Amino acid sequence: MPALNINGKDIPVDADESTPLLWVLRDTLGMTGTKFGCGAALCGACTVHLNGAAIRSCVTPVSAAMGQKITTIEAVAGDRVGKAVQAAWVKHDVAQCGYCQSGQVMSATALLKTNSKPTDTDINAAMAGNICRCGTYVRIRAAIKDAALALA
Repeated sequence: MPALNINGKDIPVDADESTPLLWVLRDTLGMTGTKFGCGAALCGACTVHLNGAAIRSCVTPVSAAMGQKITTIEAVAGDRVGKAVQAAWVKHDVAQCGYCQSGQVMSATALLKTNSKPTDTDINAAMAGNICRCGTYVRIRAAIKDAALALA
């Protein structure tokens, strides 16, 4: 049985290779922090990291994740950058309904791991495709900037 490296652990997975990673995480492994939103990579609720890059797990077949390092929202606080992003999210009271937040945090963390001083343009580009129906975009941007300052 093949294994996926999820949050630093090799976990055996018995799933068809075309199954979206999202469903393996949620249904097979019970890791429900990653959310289903649209199923078409348009909303960002399903964002996880694959080798550090933010990807949409709803359209990523599990076969593409084999042999890669997958990080989910369940482990992001174990990382210095992820911890800073989550702290900034709380400080700026970003979440309202909270549904999109795991994807938002994952995208923001991936951004700050590659760009320690993002501009508004950088933030907009990195967060594009992460939809917040509550419209907390101003607070999201402020939290990302605050996390960057905390990490400096």
